Amino acid sequence: MSNVEVRRVGRHDFVAENDRGASVRVGRAGAEGSFSPVELLLAAAAGCAAVTAETLVTRRVGEGRLVARADDVRPEGAHELDAVPVTLDYDTSGLDDEQLAALEQVVRRAVEQLCTVTRTLKKAPPTPLVLPDRP
Repeated sequence: MSNVEVRRVGRHDFVAENDRGASVRVGRAGAEGSFSPVELLLAAAAGCAAVTAETLVTRRVGEGRLVARADDVRPEGAHELDAVPVTLDYDTSGLDDEQLAALEQVVRRAVEQLCTVTRTLKKAPPTPLVLPDRP
């Protein structure tokens, strides 16, 4: 099991760090040089799909381009996402129709069964907020 700690380093400026020493800046939407919390959620969804699909894709199409994108779908000003569609993009020009259909099937199945982030988003688990105890 892993955890991420987010520490305030300035006004509206935070650093998220994992237990392996990796870090990323977190700030408000539009803040220069940082990800907003929603952008981190989108990065997690796209990253999970890319990591899950990587071996399946590269084994069939080679070590070329593999890009994953997740989109923020919500009405303007809303504080809740309506959807987080994830798009994978890679070169399929060397595949015939049968190979392409087989790759699509195996990638879709792998992401749907193994991608922890997108599976969790579909499930919408509780996210309790724990505050400090009174002194």
